Amino acid sequence: MSVNKLHDEFHTLDMAAGWEVPEGYPSGIRQKILSGALDEDGEGGSRTRFLRFDAGAFTTEPFVHTYWEEVLLISGDLSVYDGDSGQWKAFEPYTYACRPPGAFHGPFRSECGCLLMEIHYYDPA
Repeated sequence: MSVNKLHDEFHTLDMAAGWEVPEGYPSGIRQKILSGALDEDGEGGSRTRFLRFDAGAFTTEPFVHTYWEEVLLISGDLSVYDGDSGQWKAFEPYTYACRPPGAFHGPFRSECGCLLMEIHYYDPA
């Protein structure tokens, strides 16, 4: 399987346009797809996106998915609920996570808002 991304040299991103609420997310969380596409039904492809939380935005359930996920907290604050300890753990910019398929993670919340960069992909066949 090939990577479904185009060659795209440095260019300025329009950070005001192109944001949408991902399916299943609350309205205070929006994504902007930077490249690629992920086919969750066919378990293929890859995508790179920004995910932005408005101040006070939160999710209520853990996430689990069938693809790899790499996440970089670029700006703002993000807290992640740790089900093992029953505590929220707060993170600051330049915090990174890499999650394999099937890993439970979250819920999440942001007091002041945050910007994440995420890369999602399936293992090549």
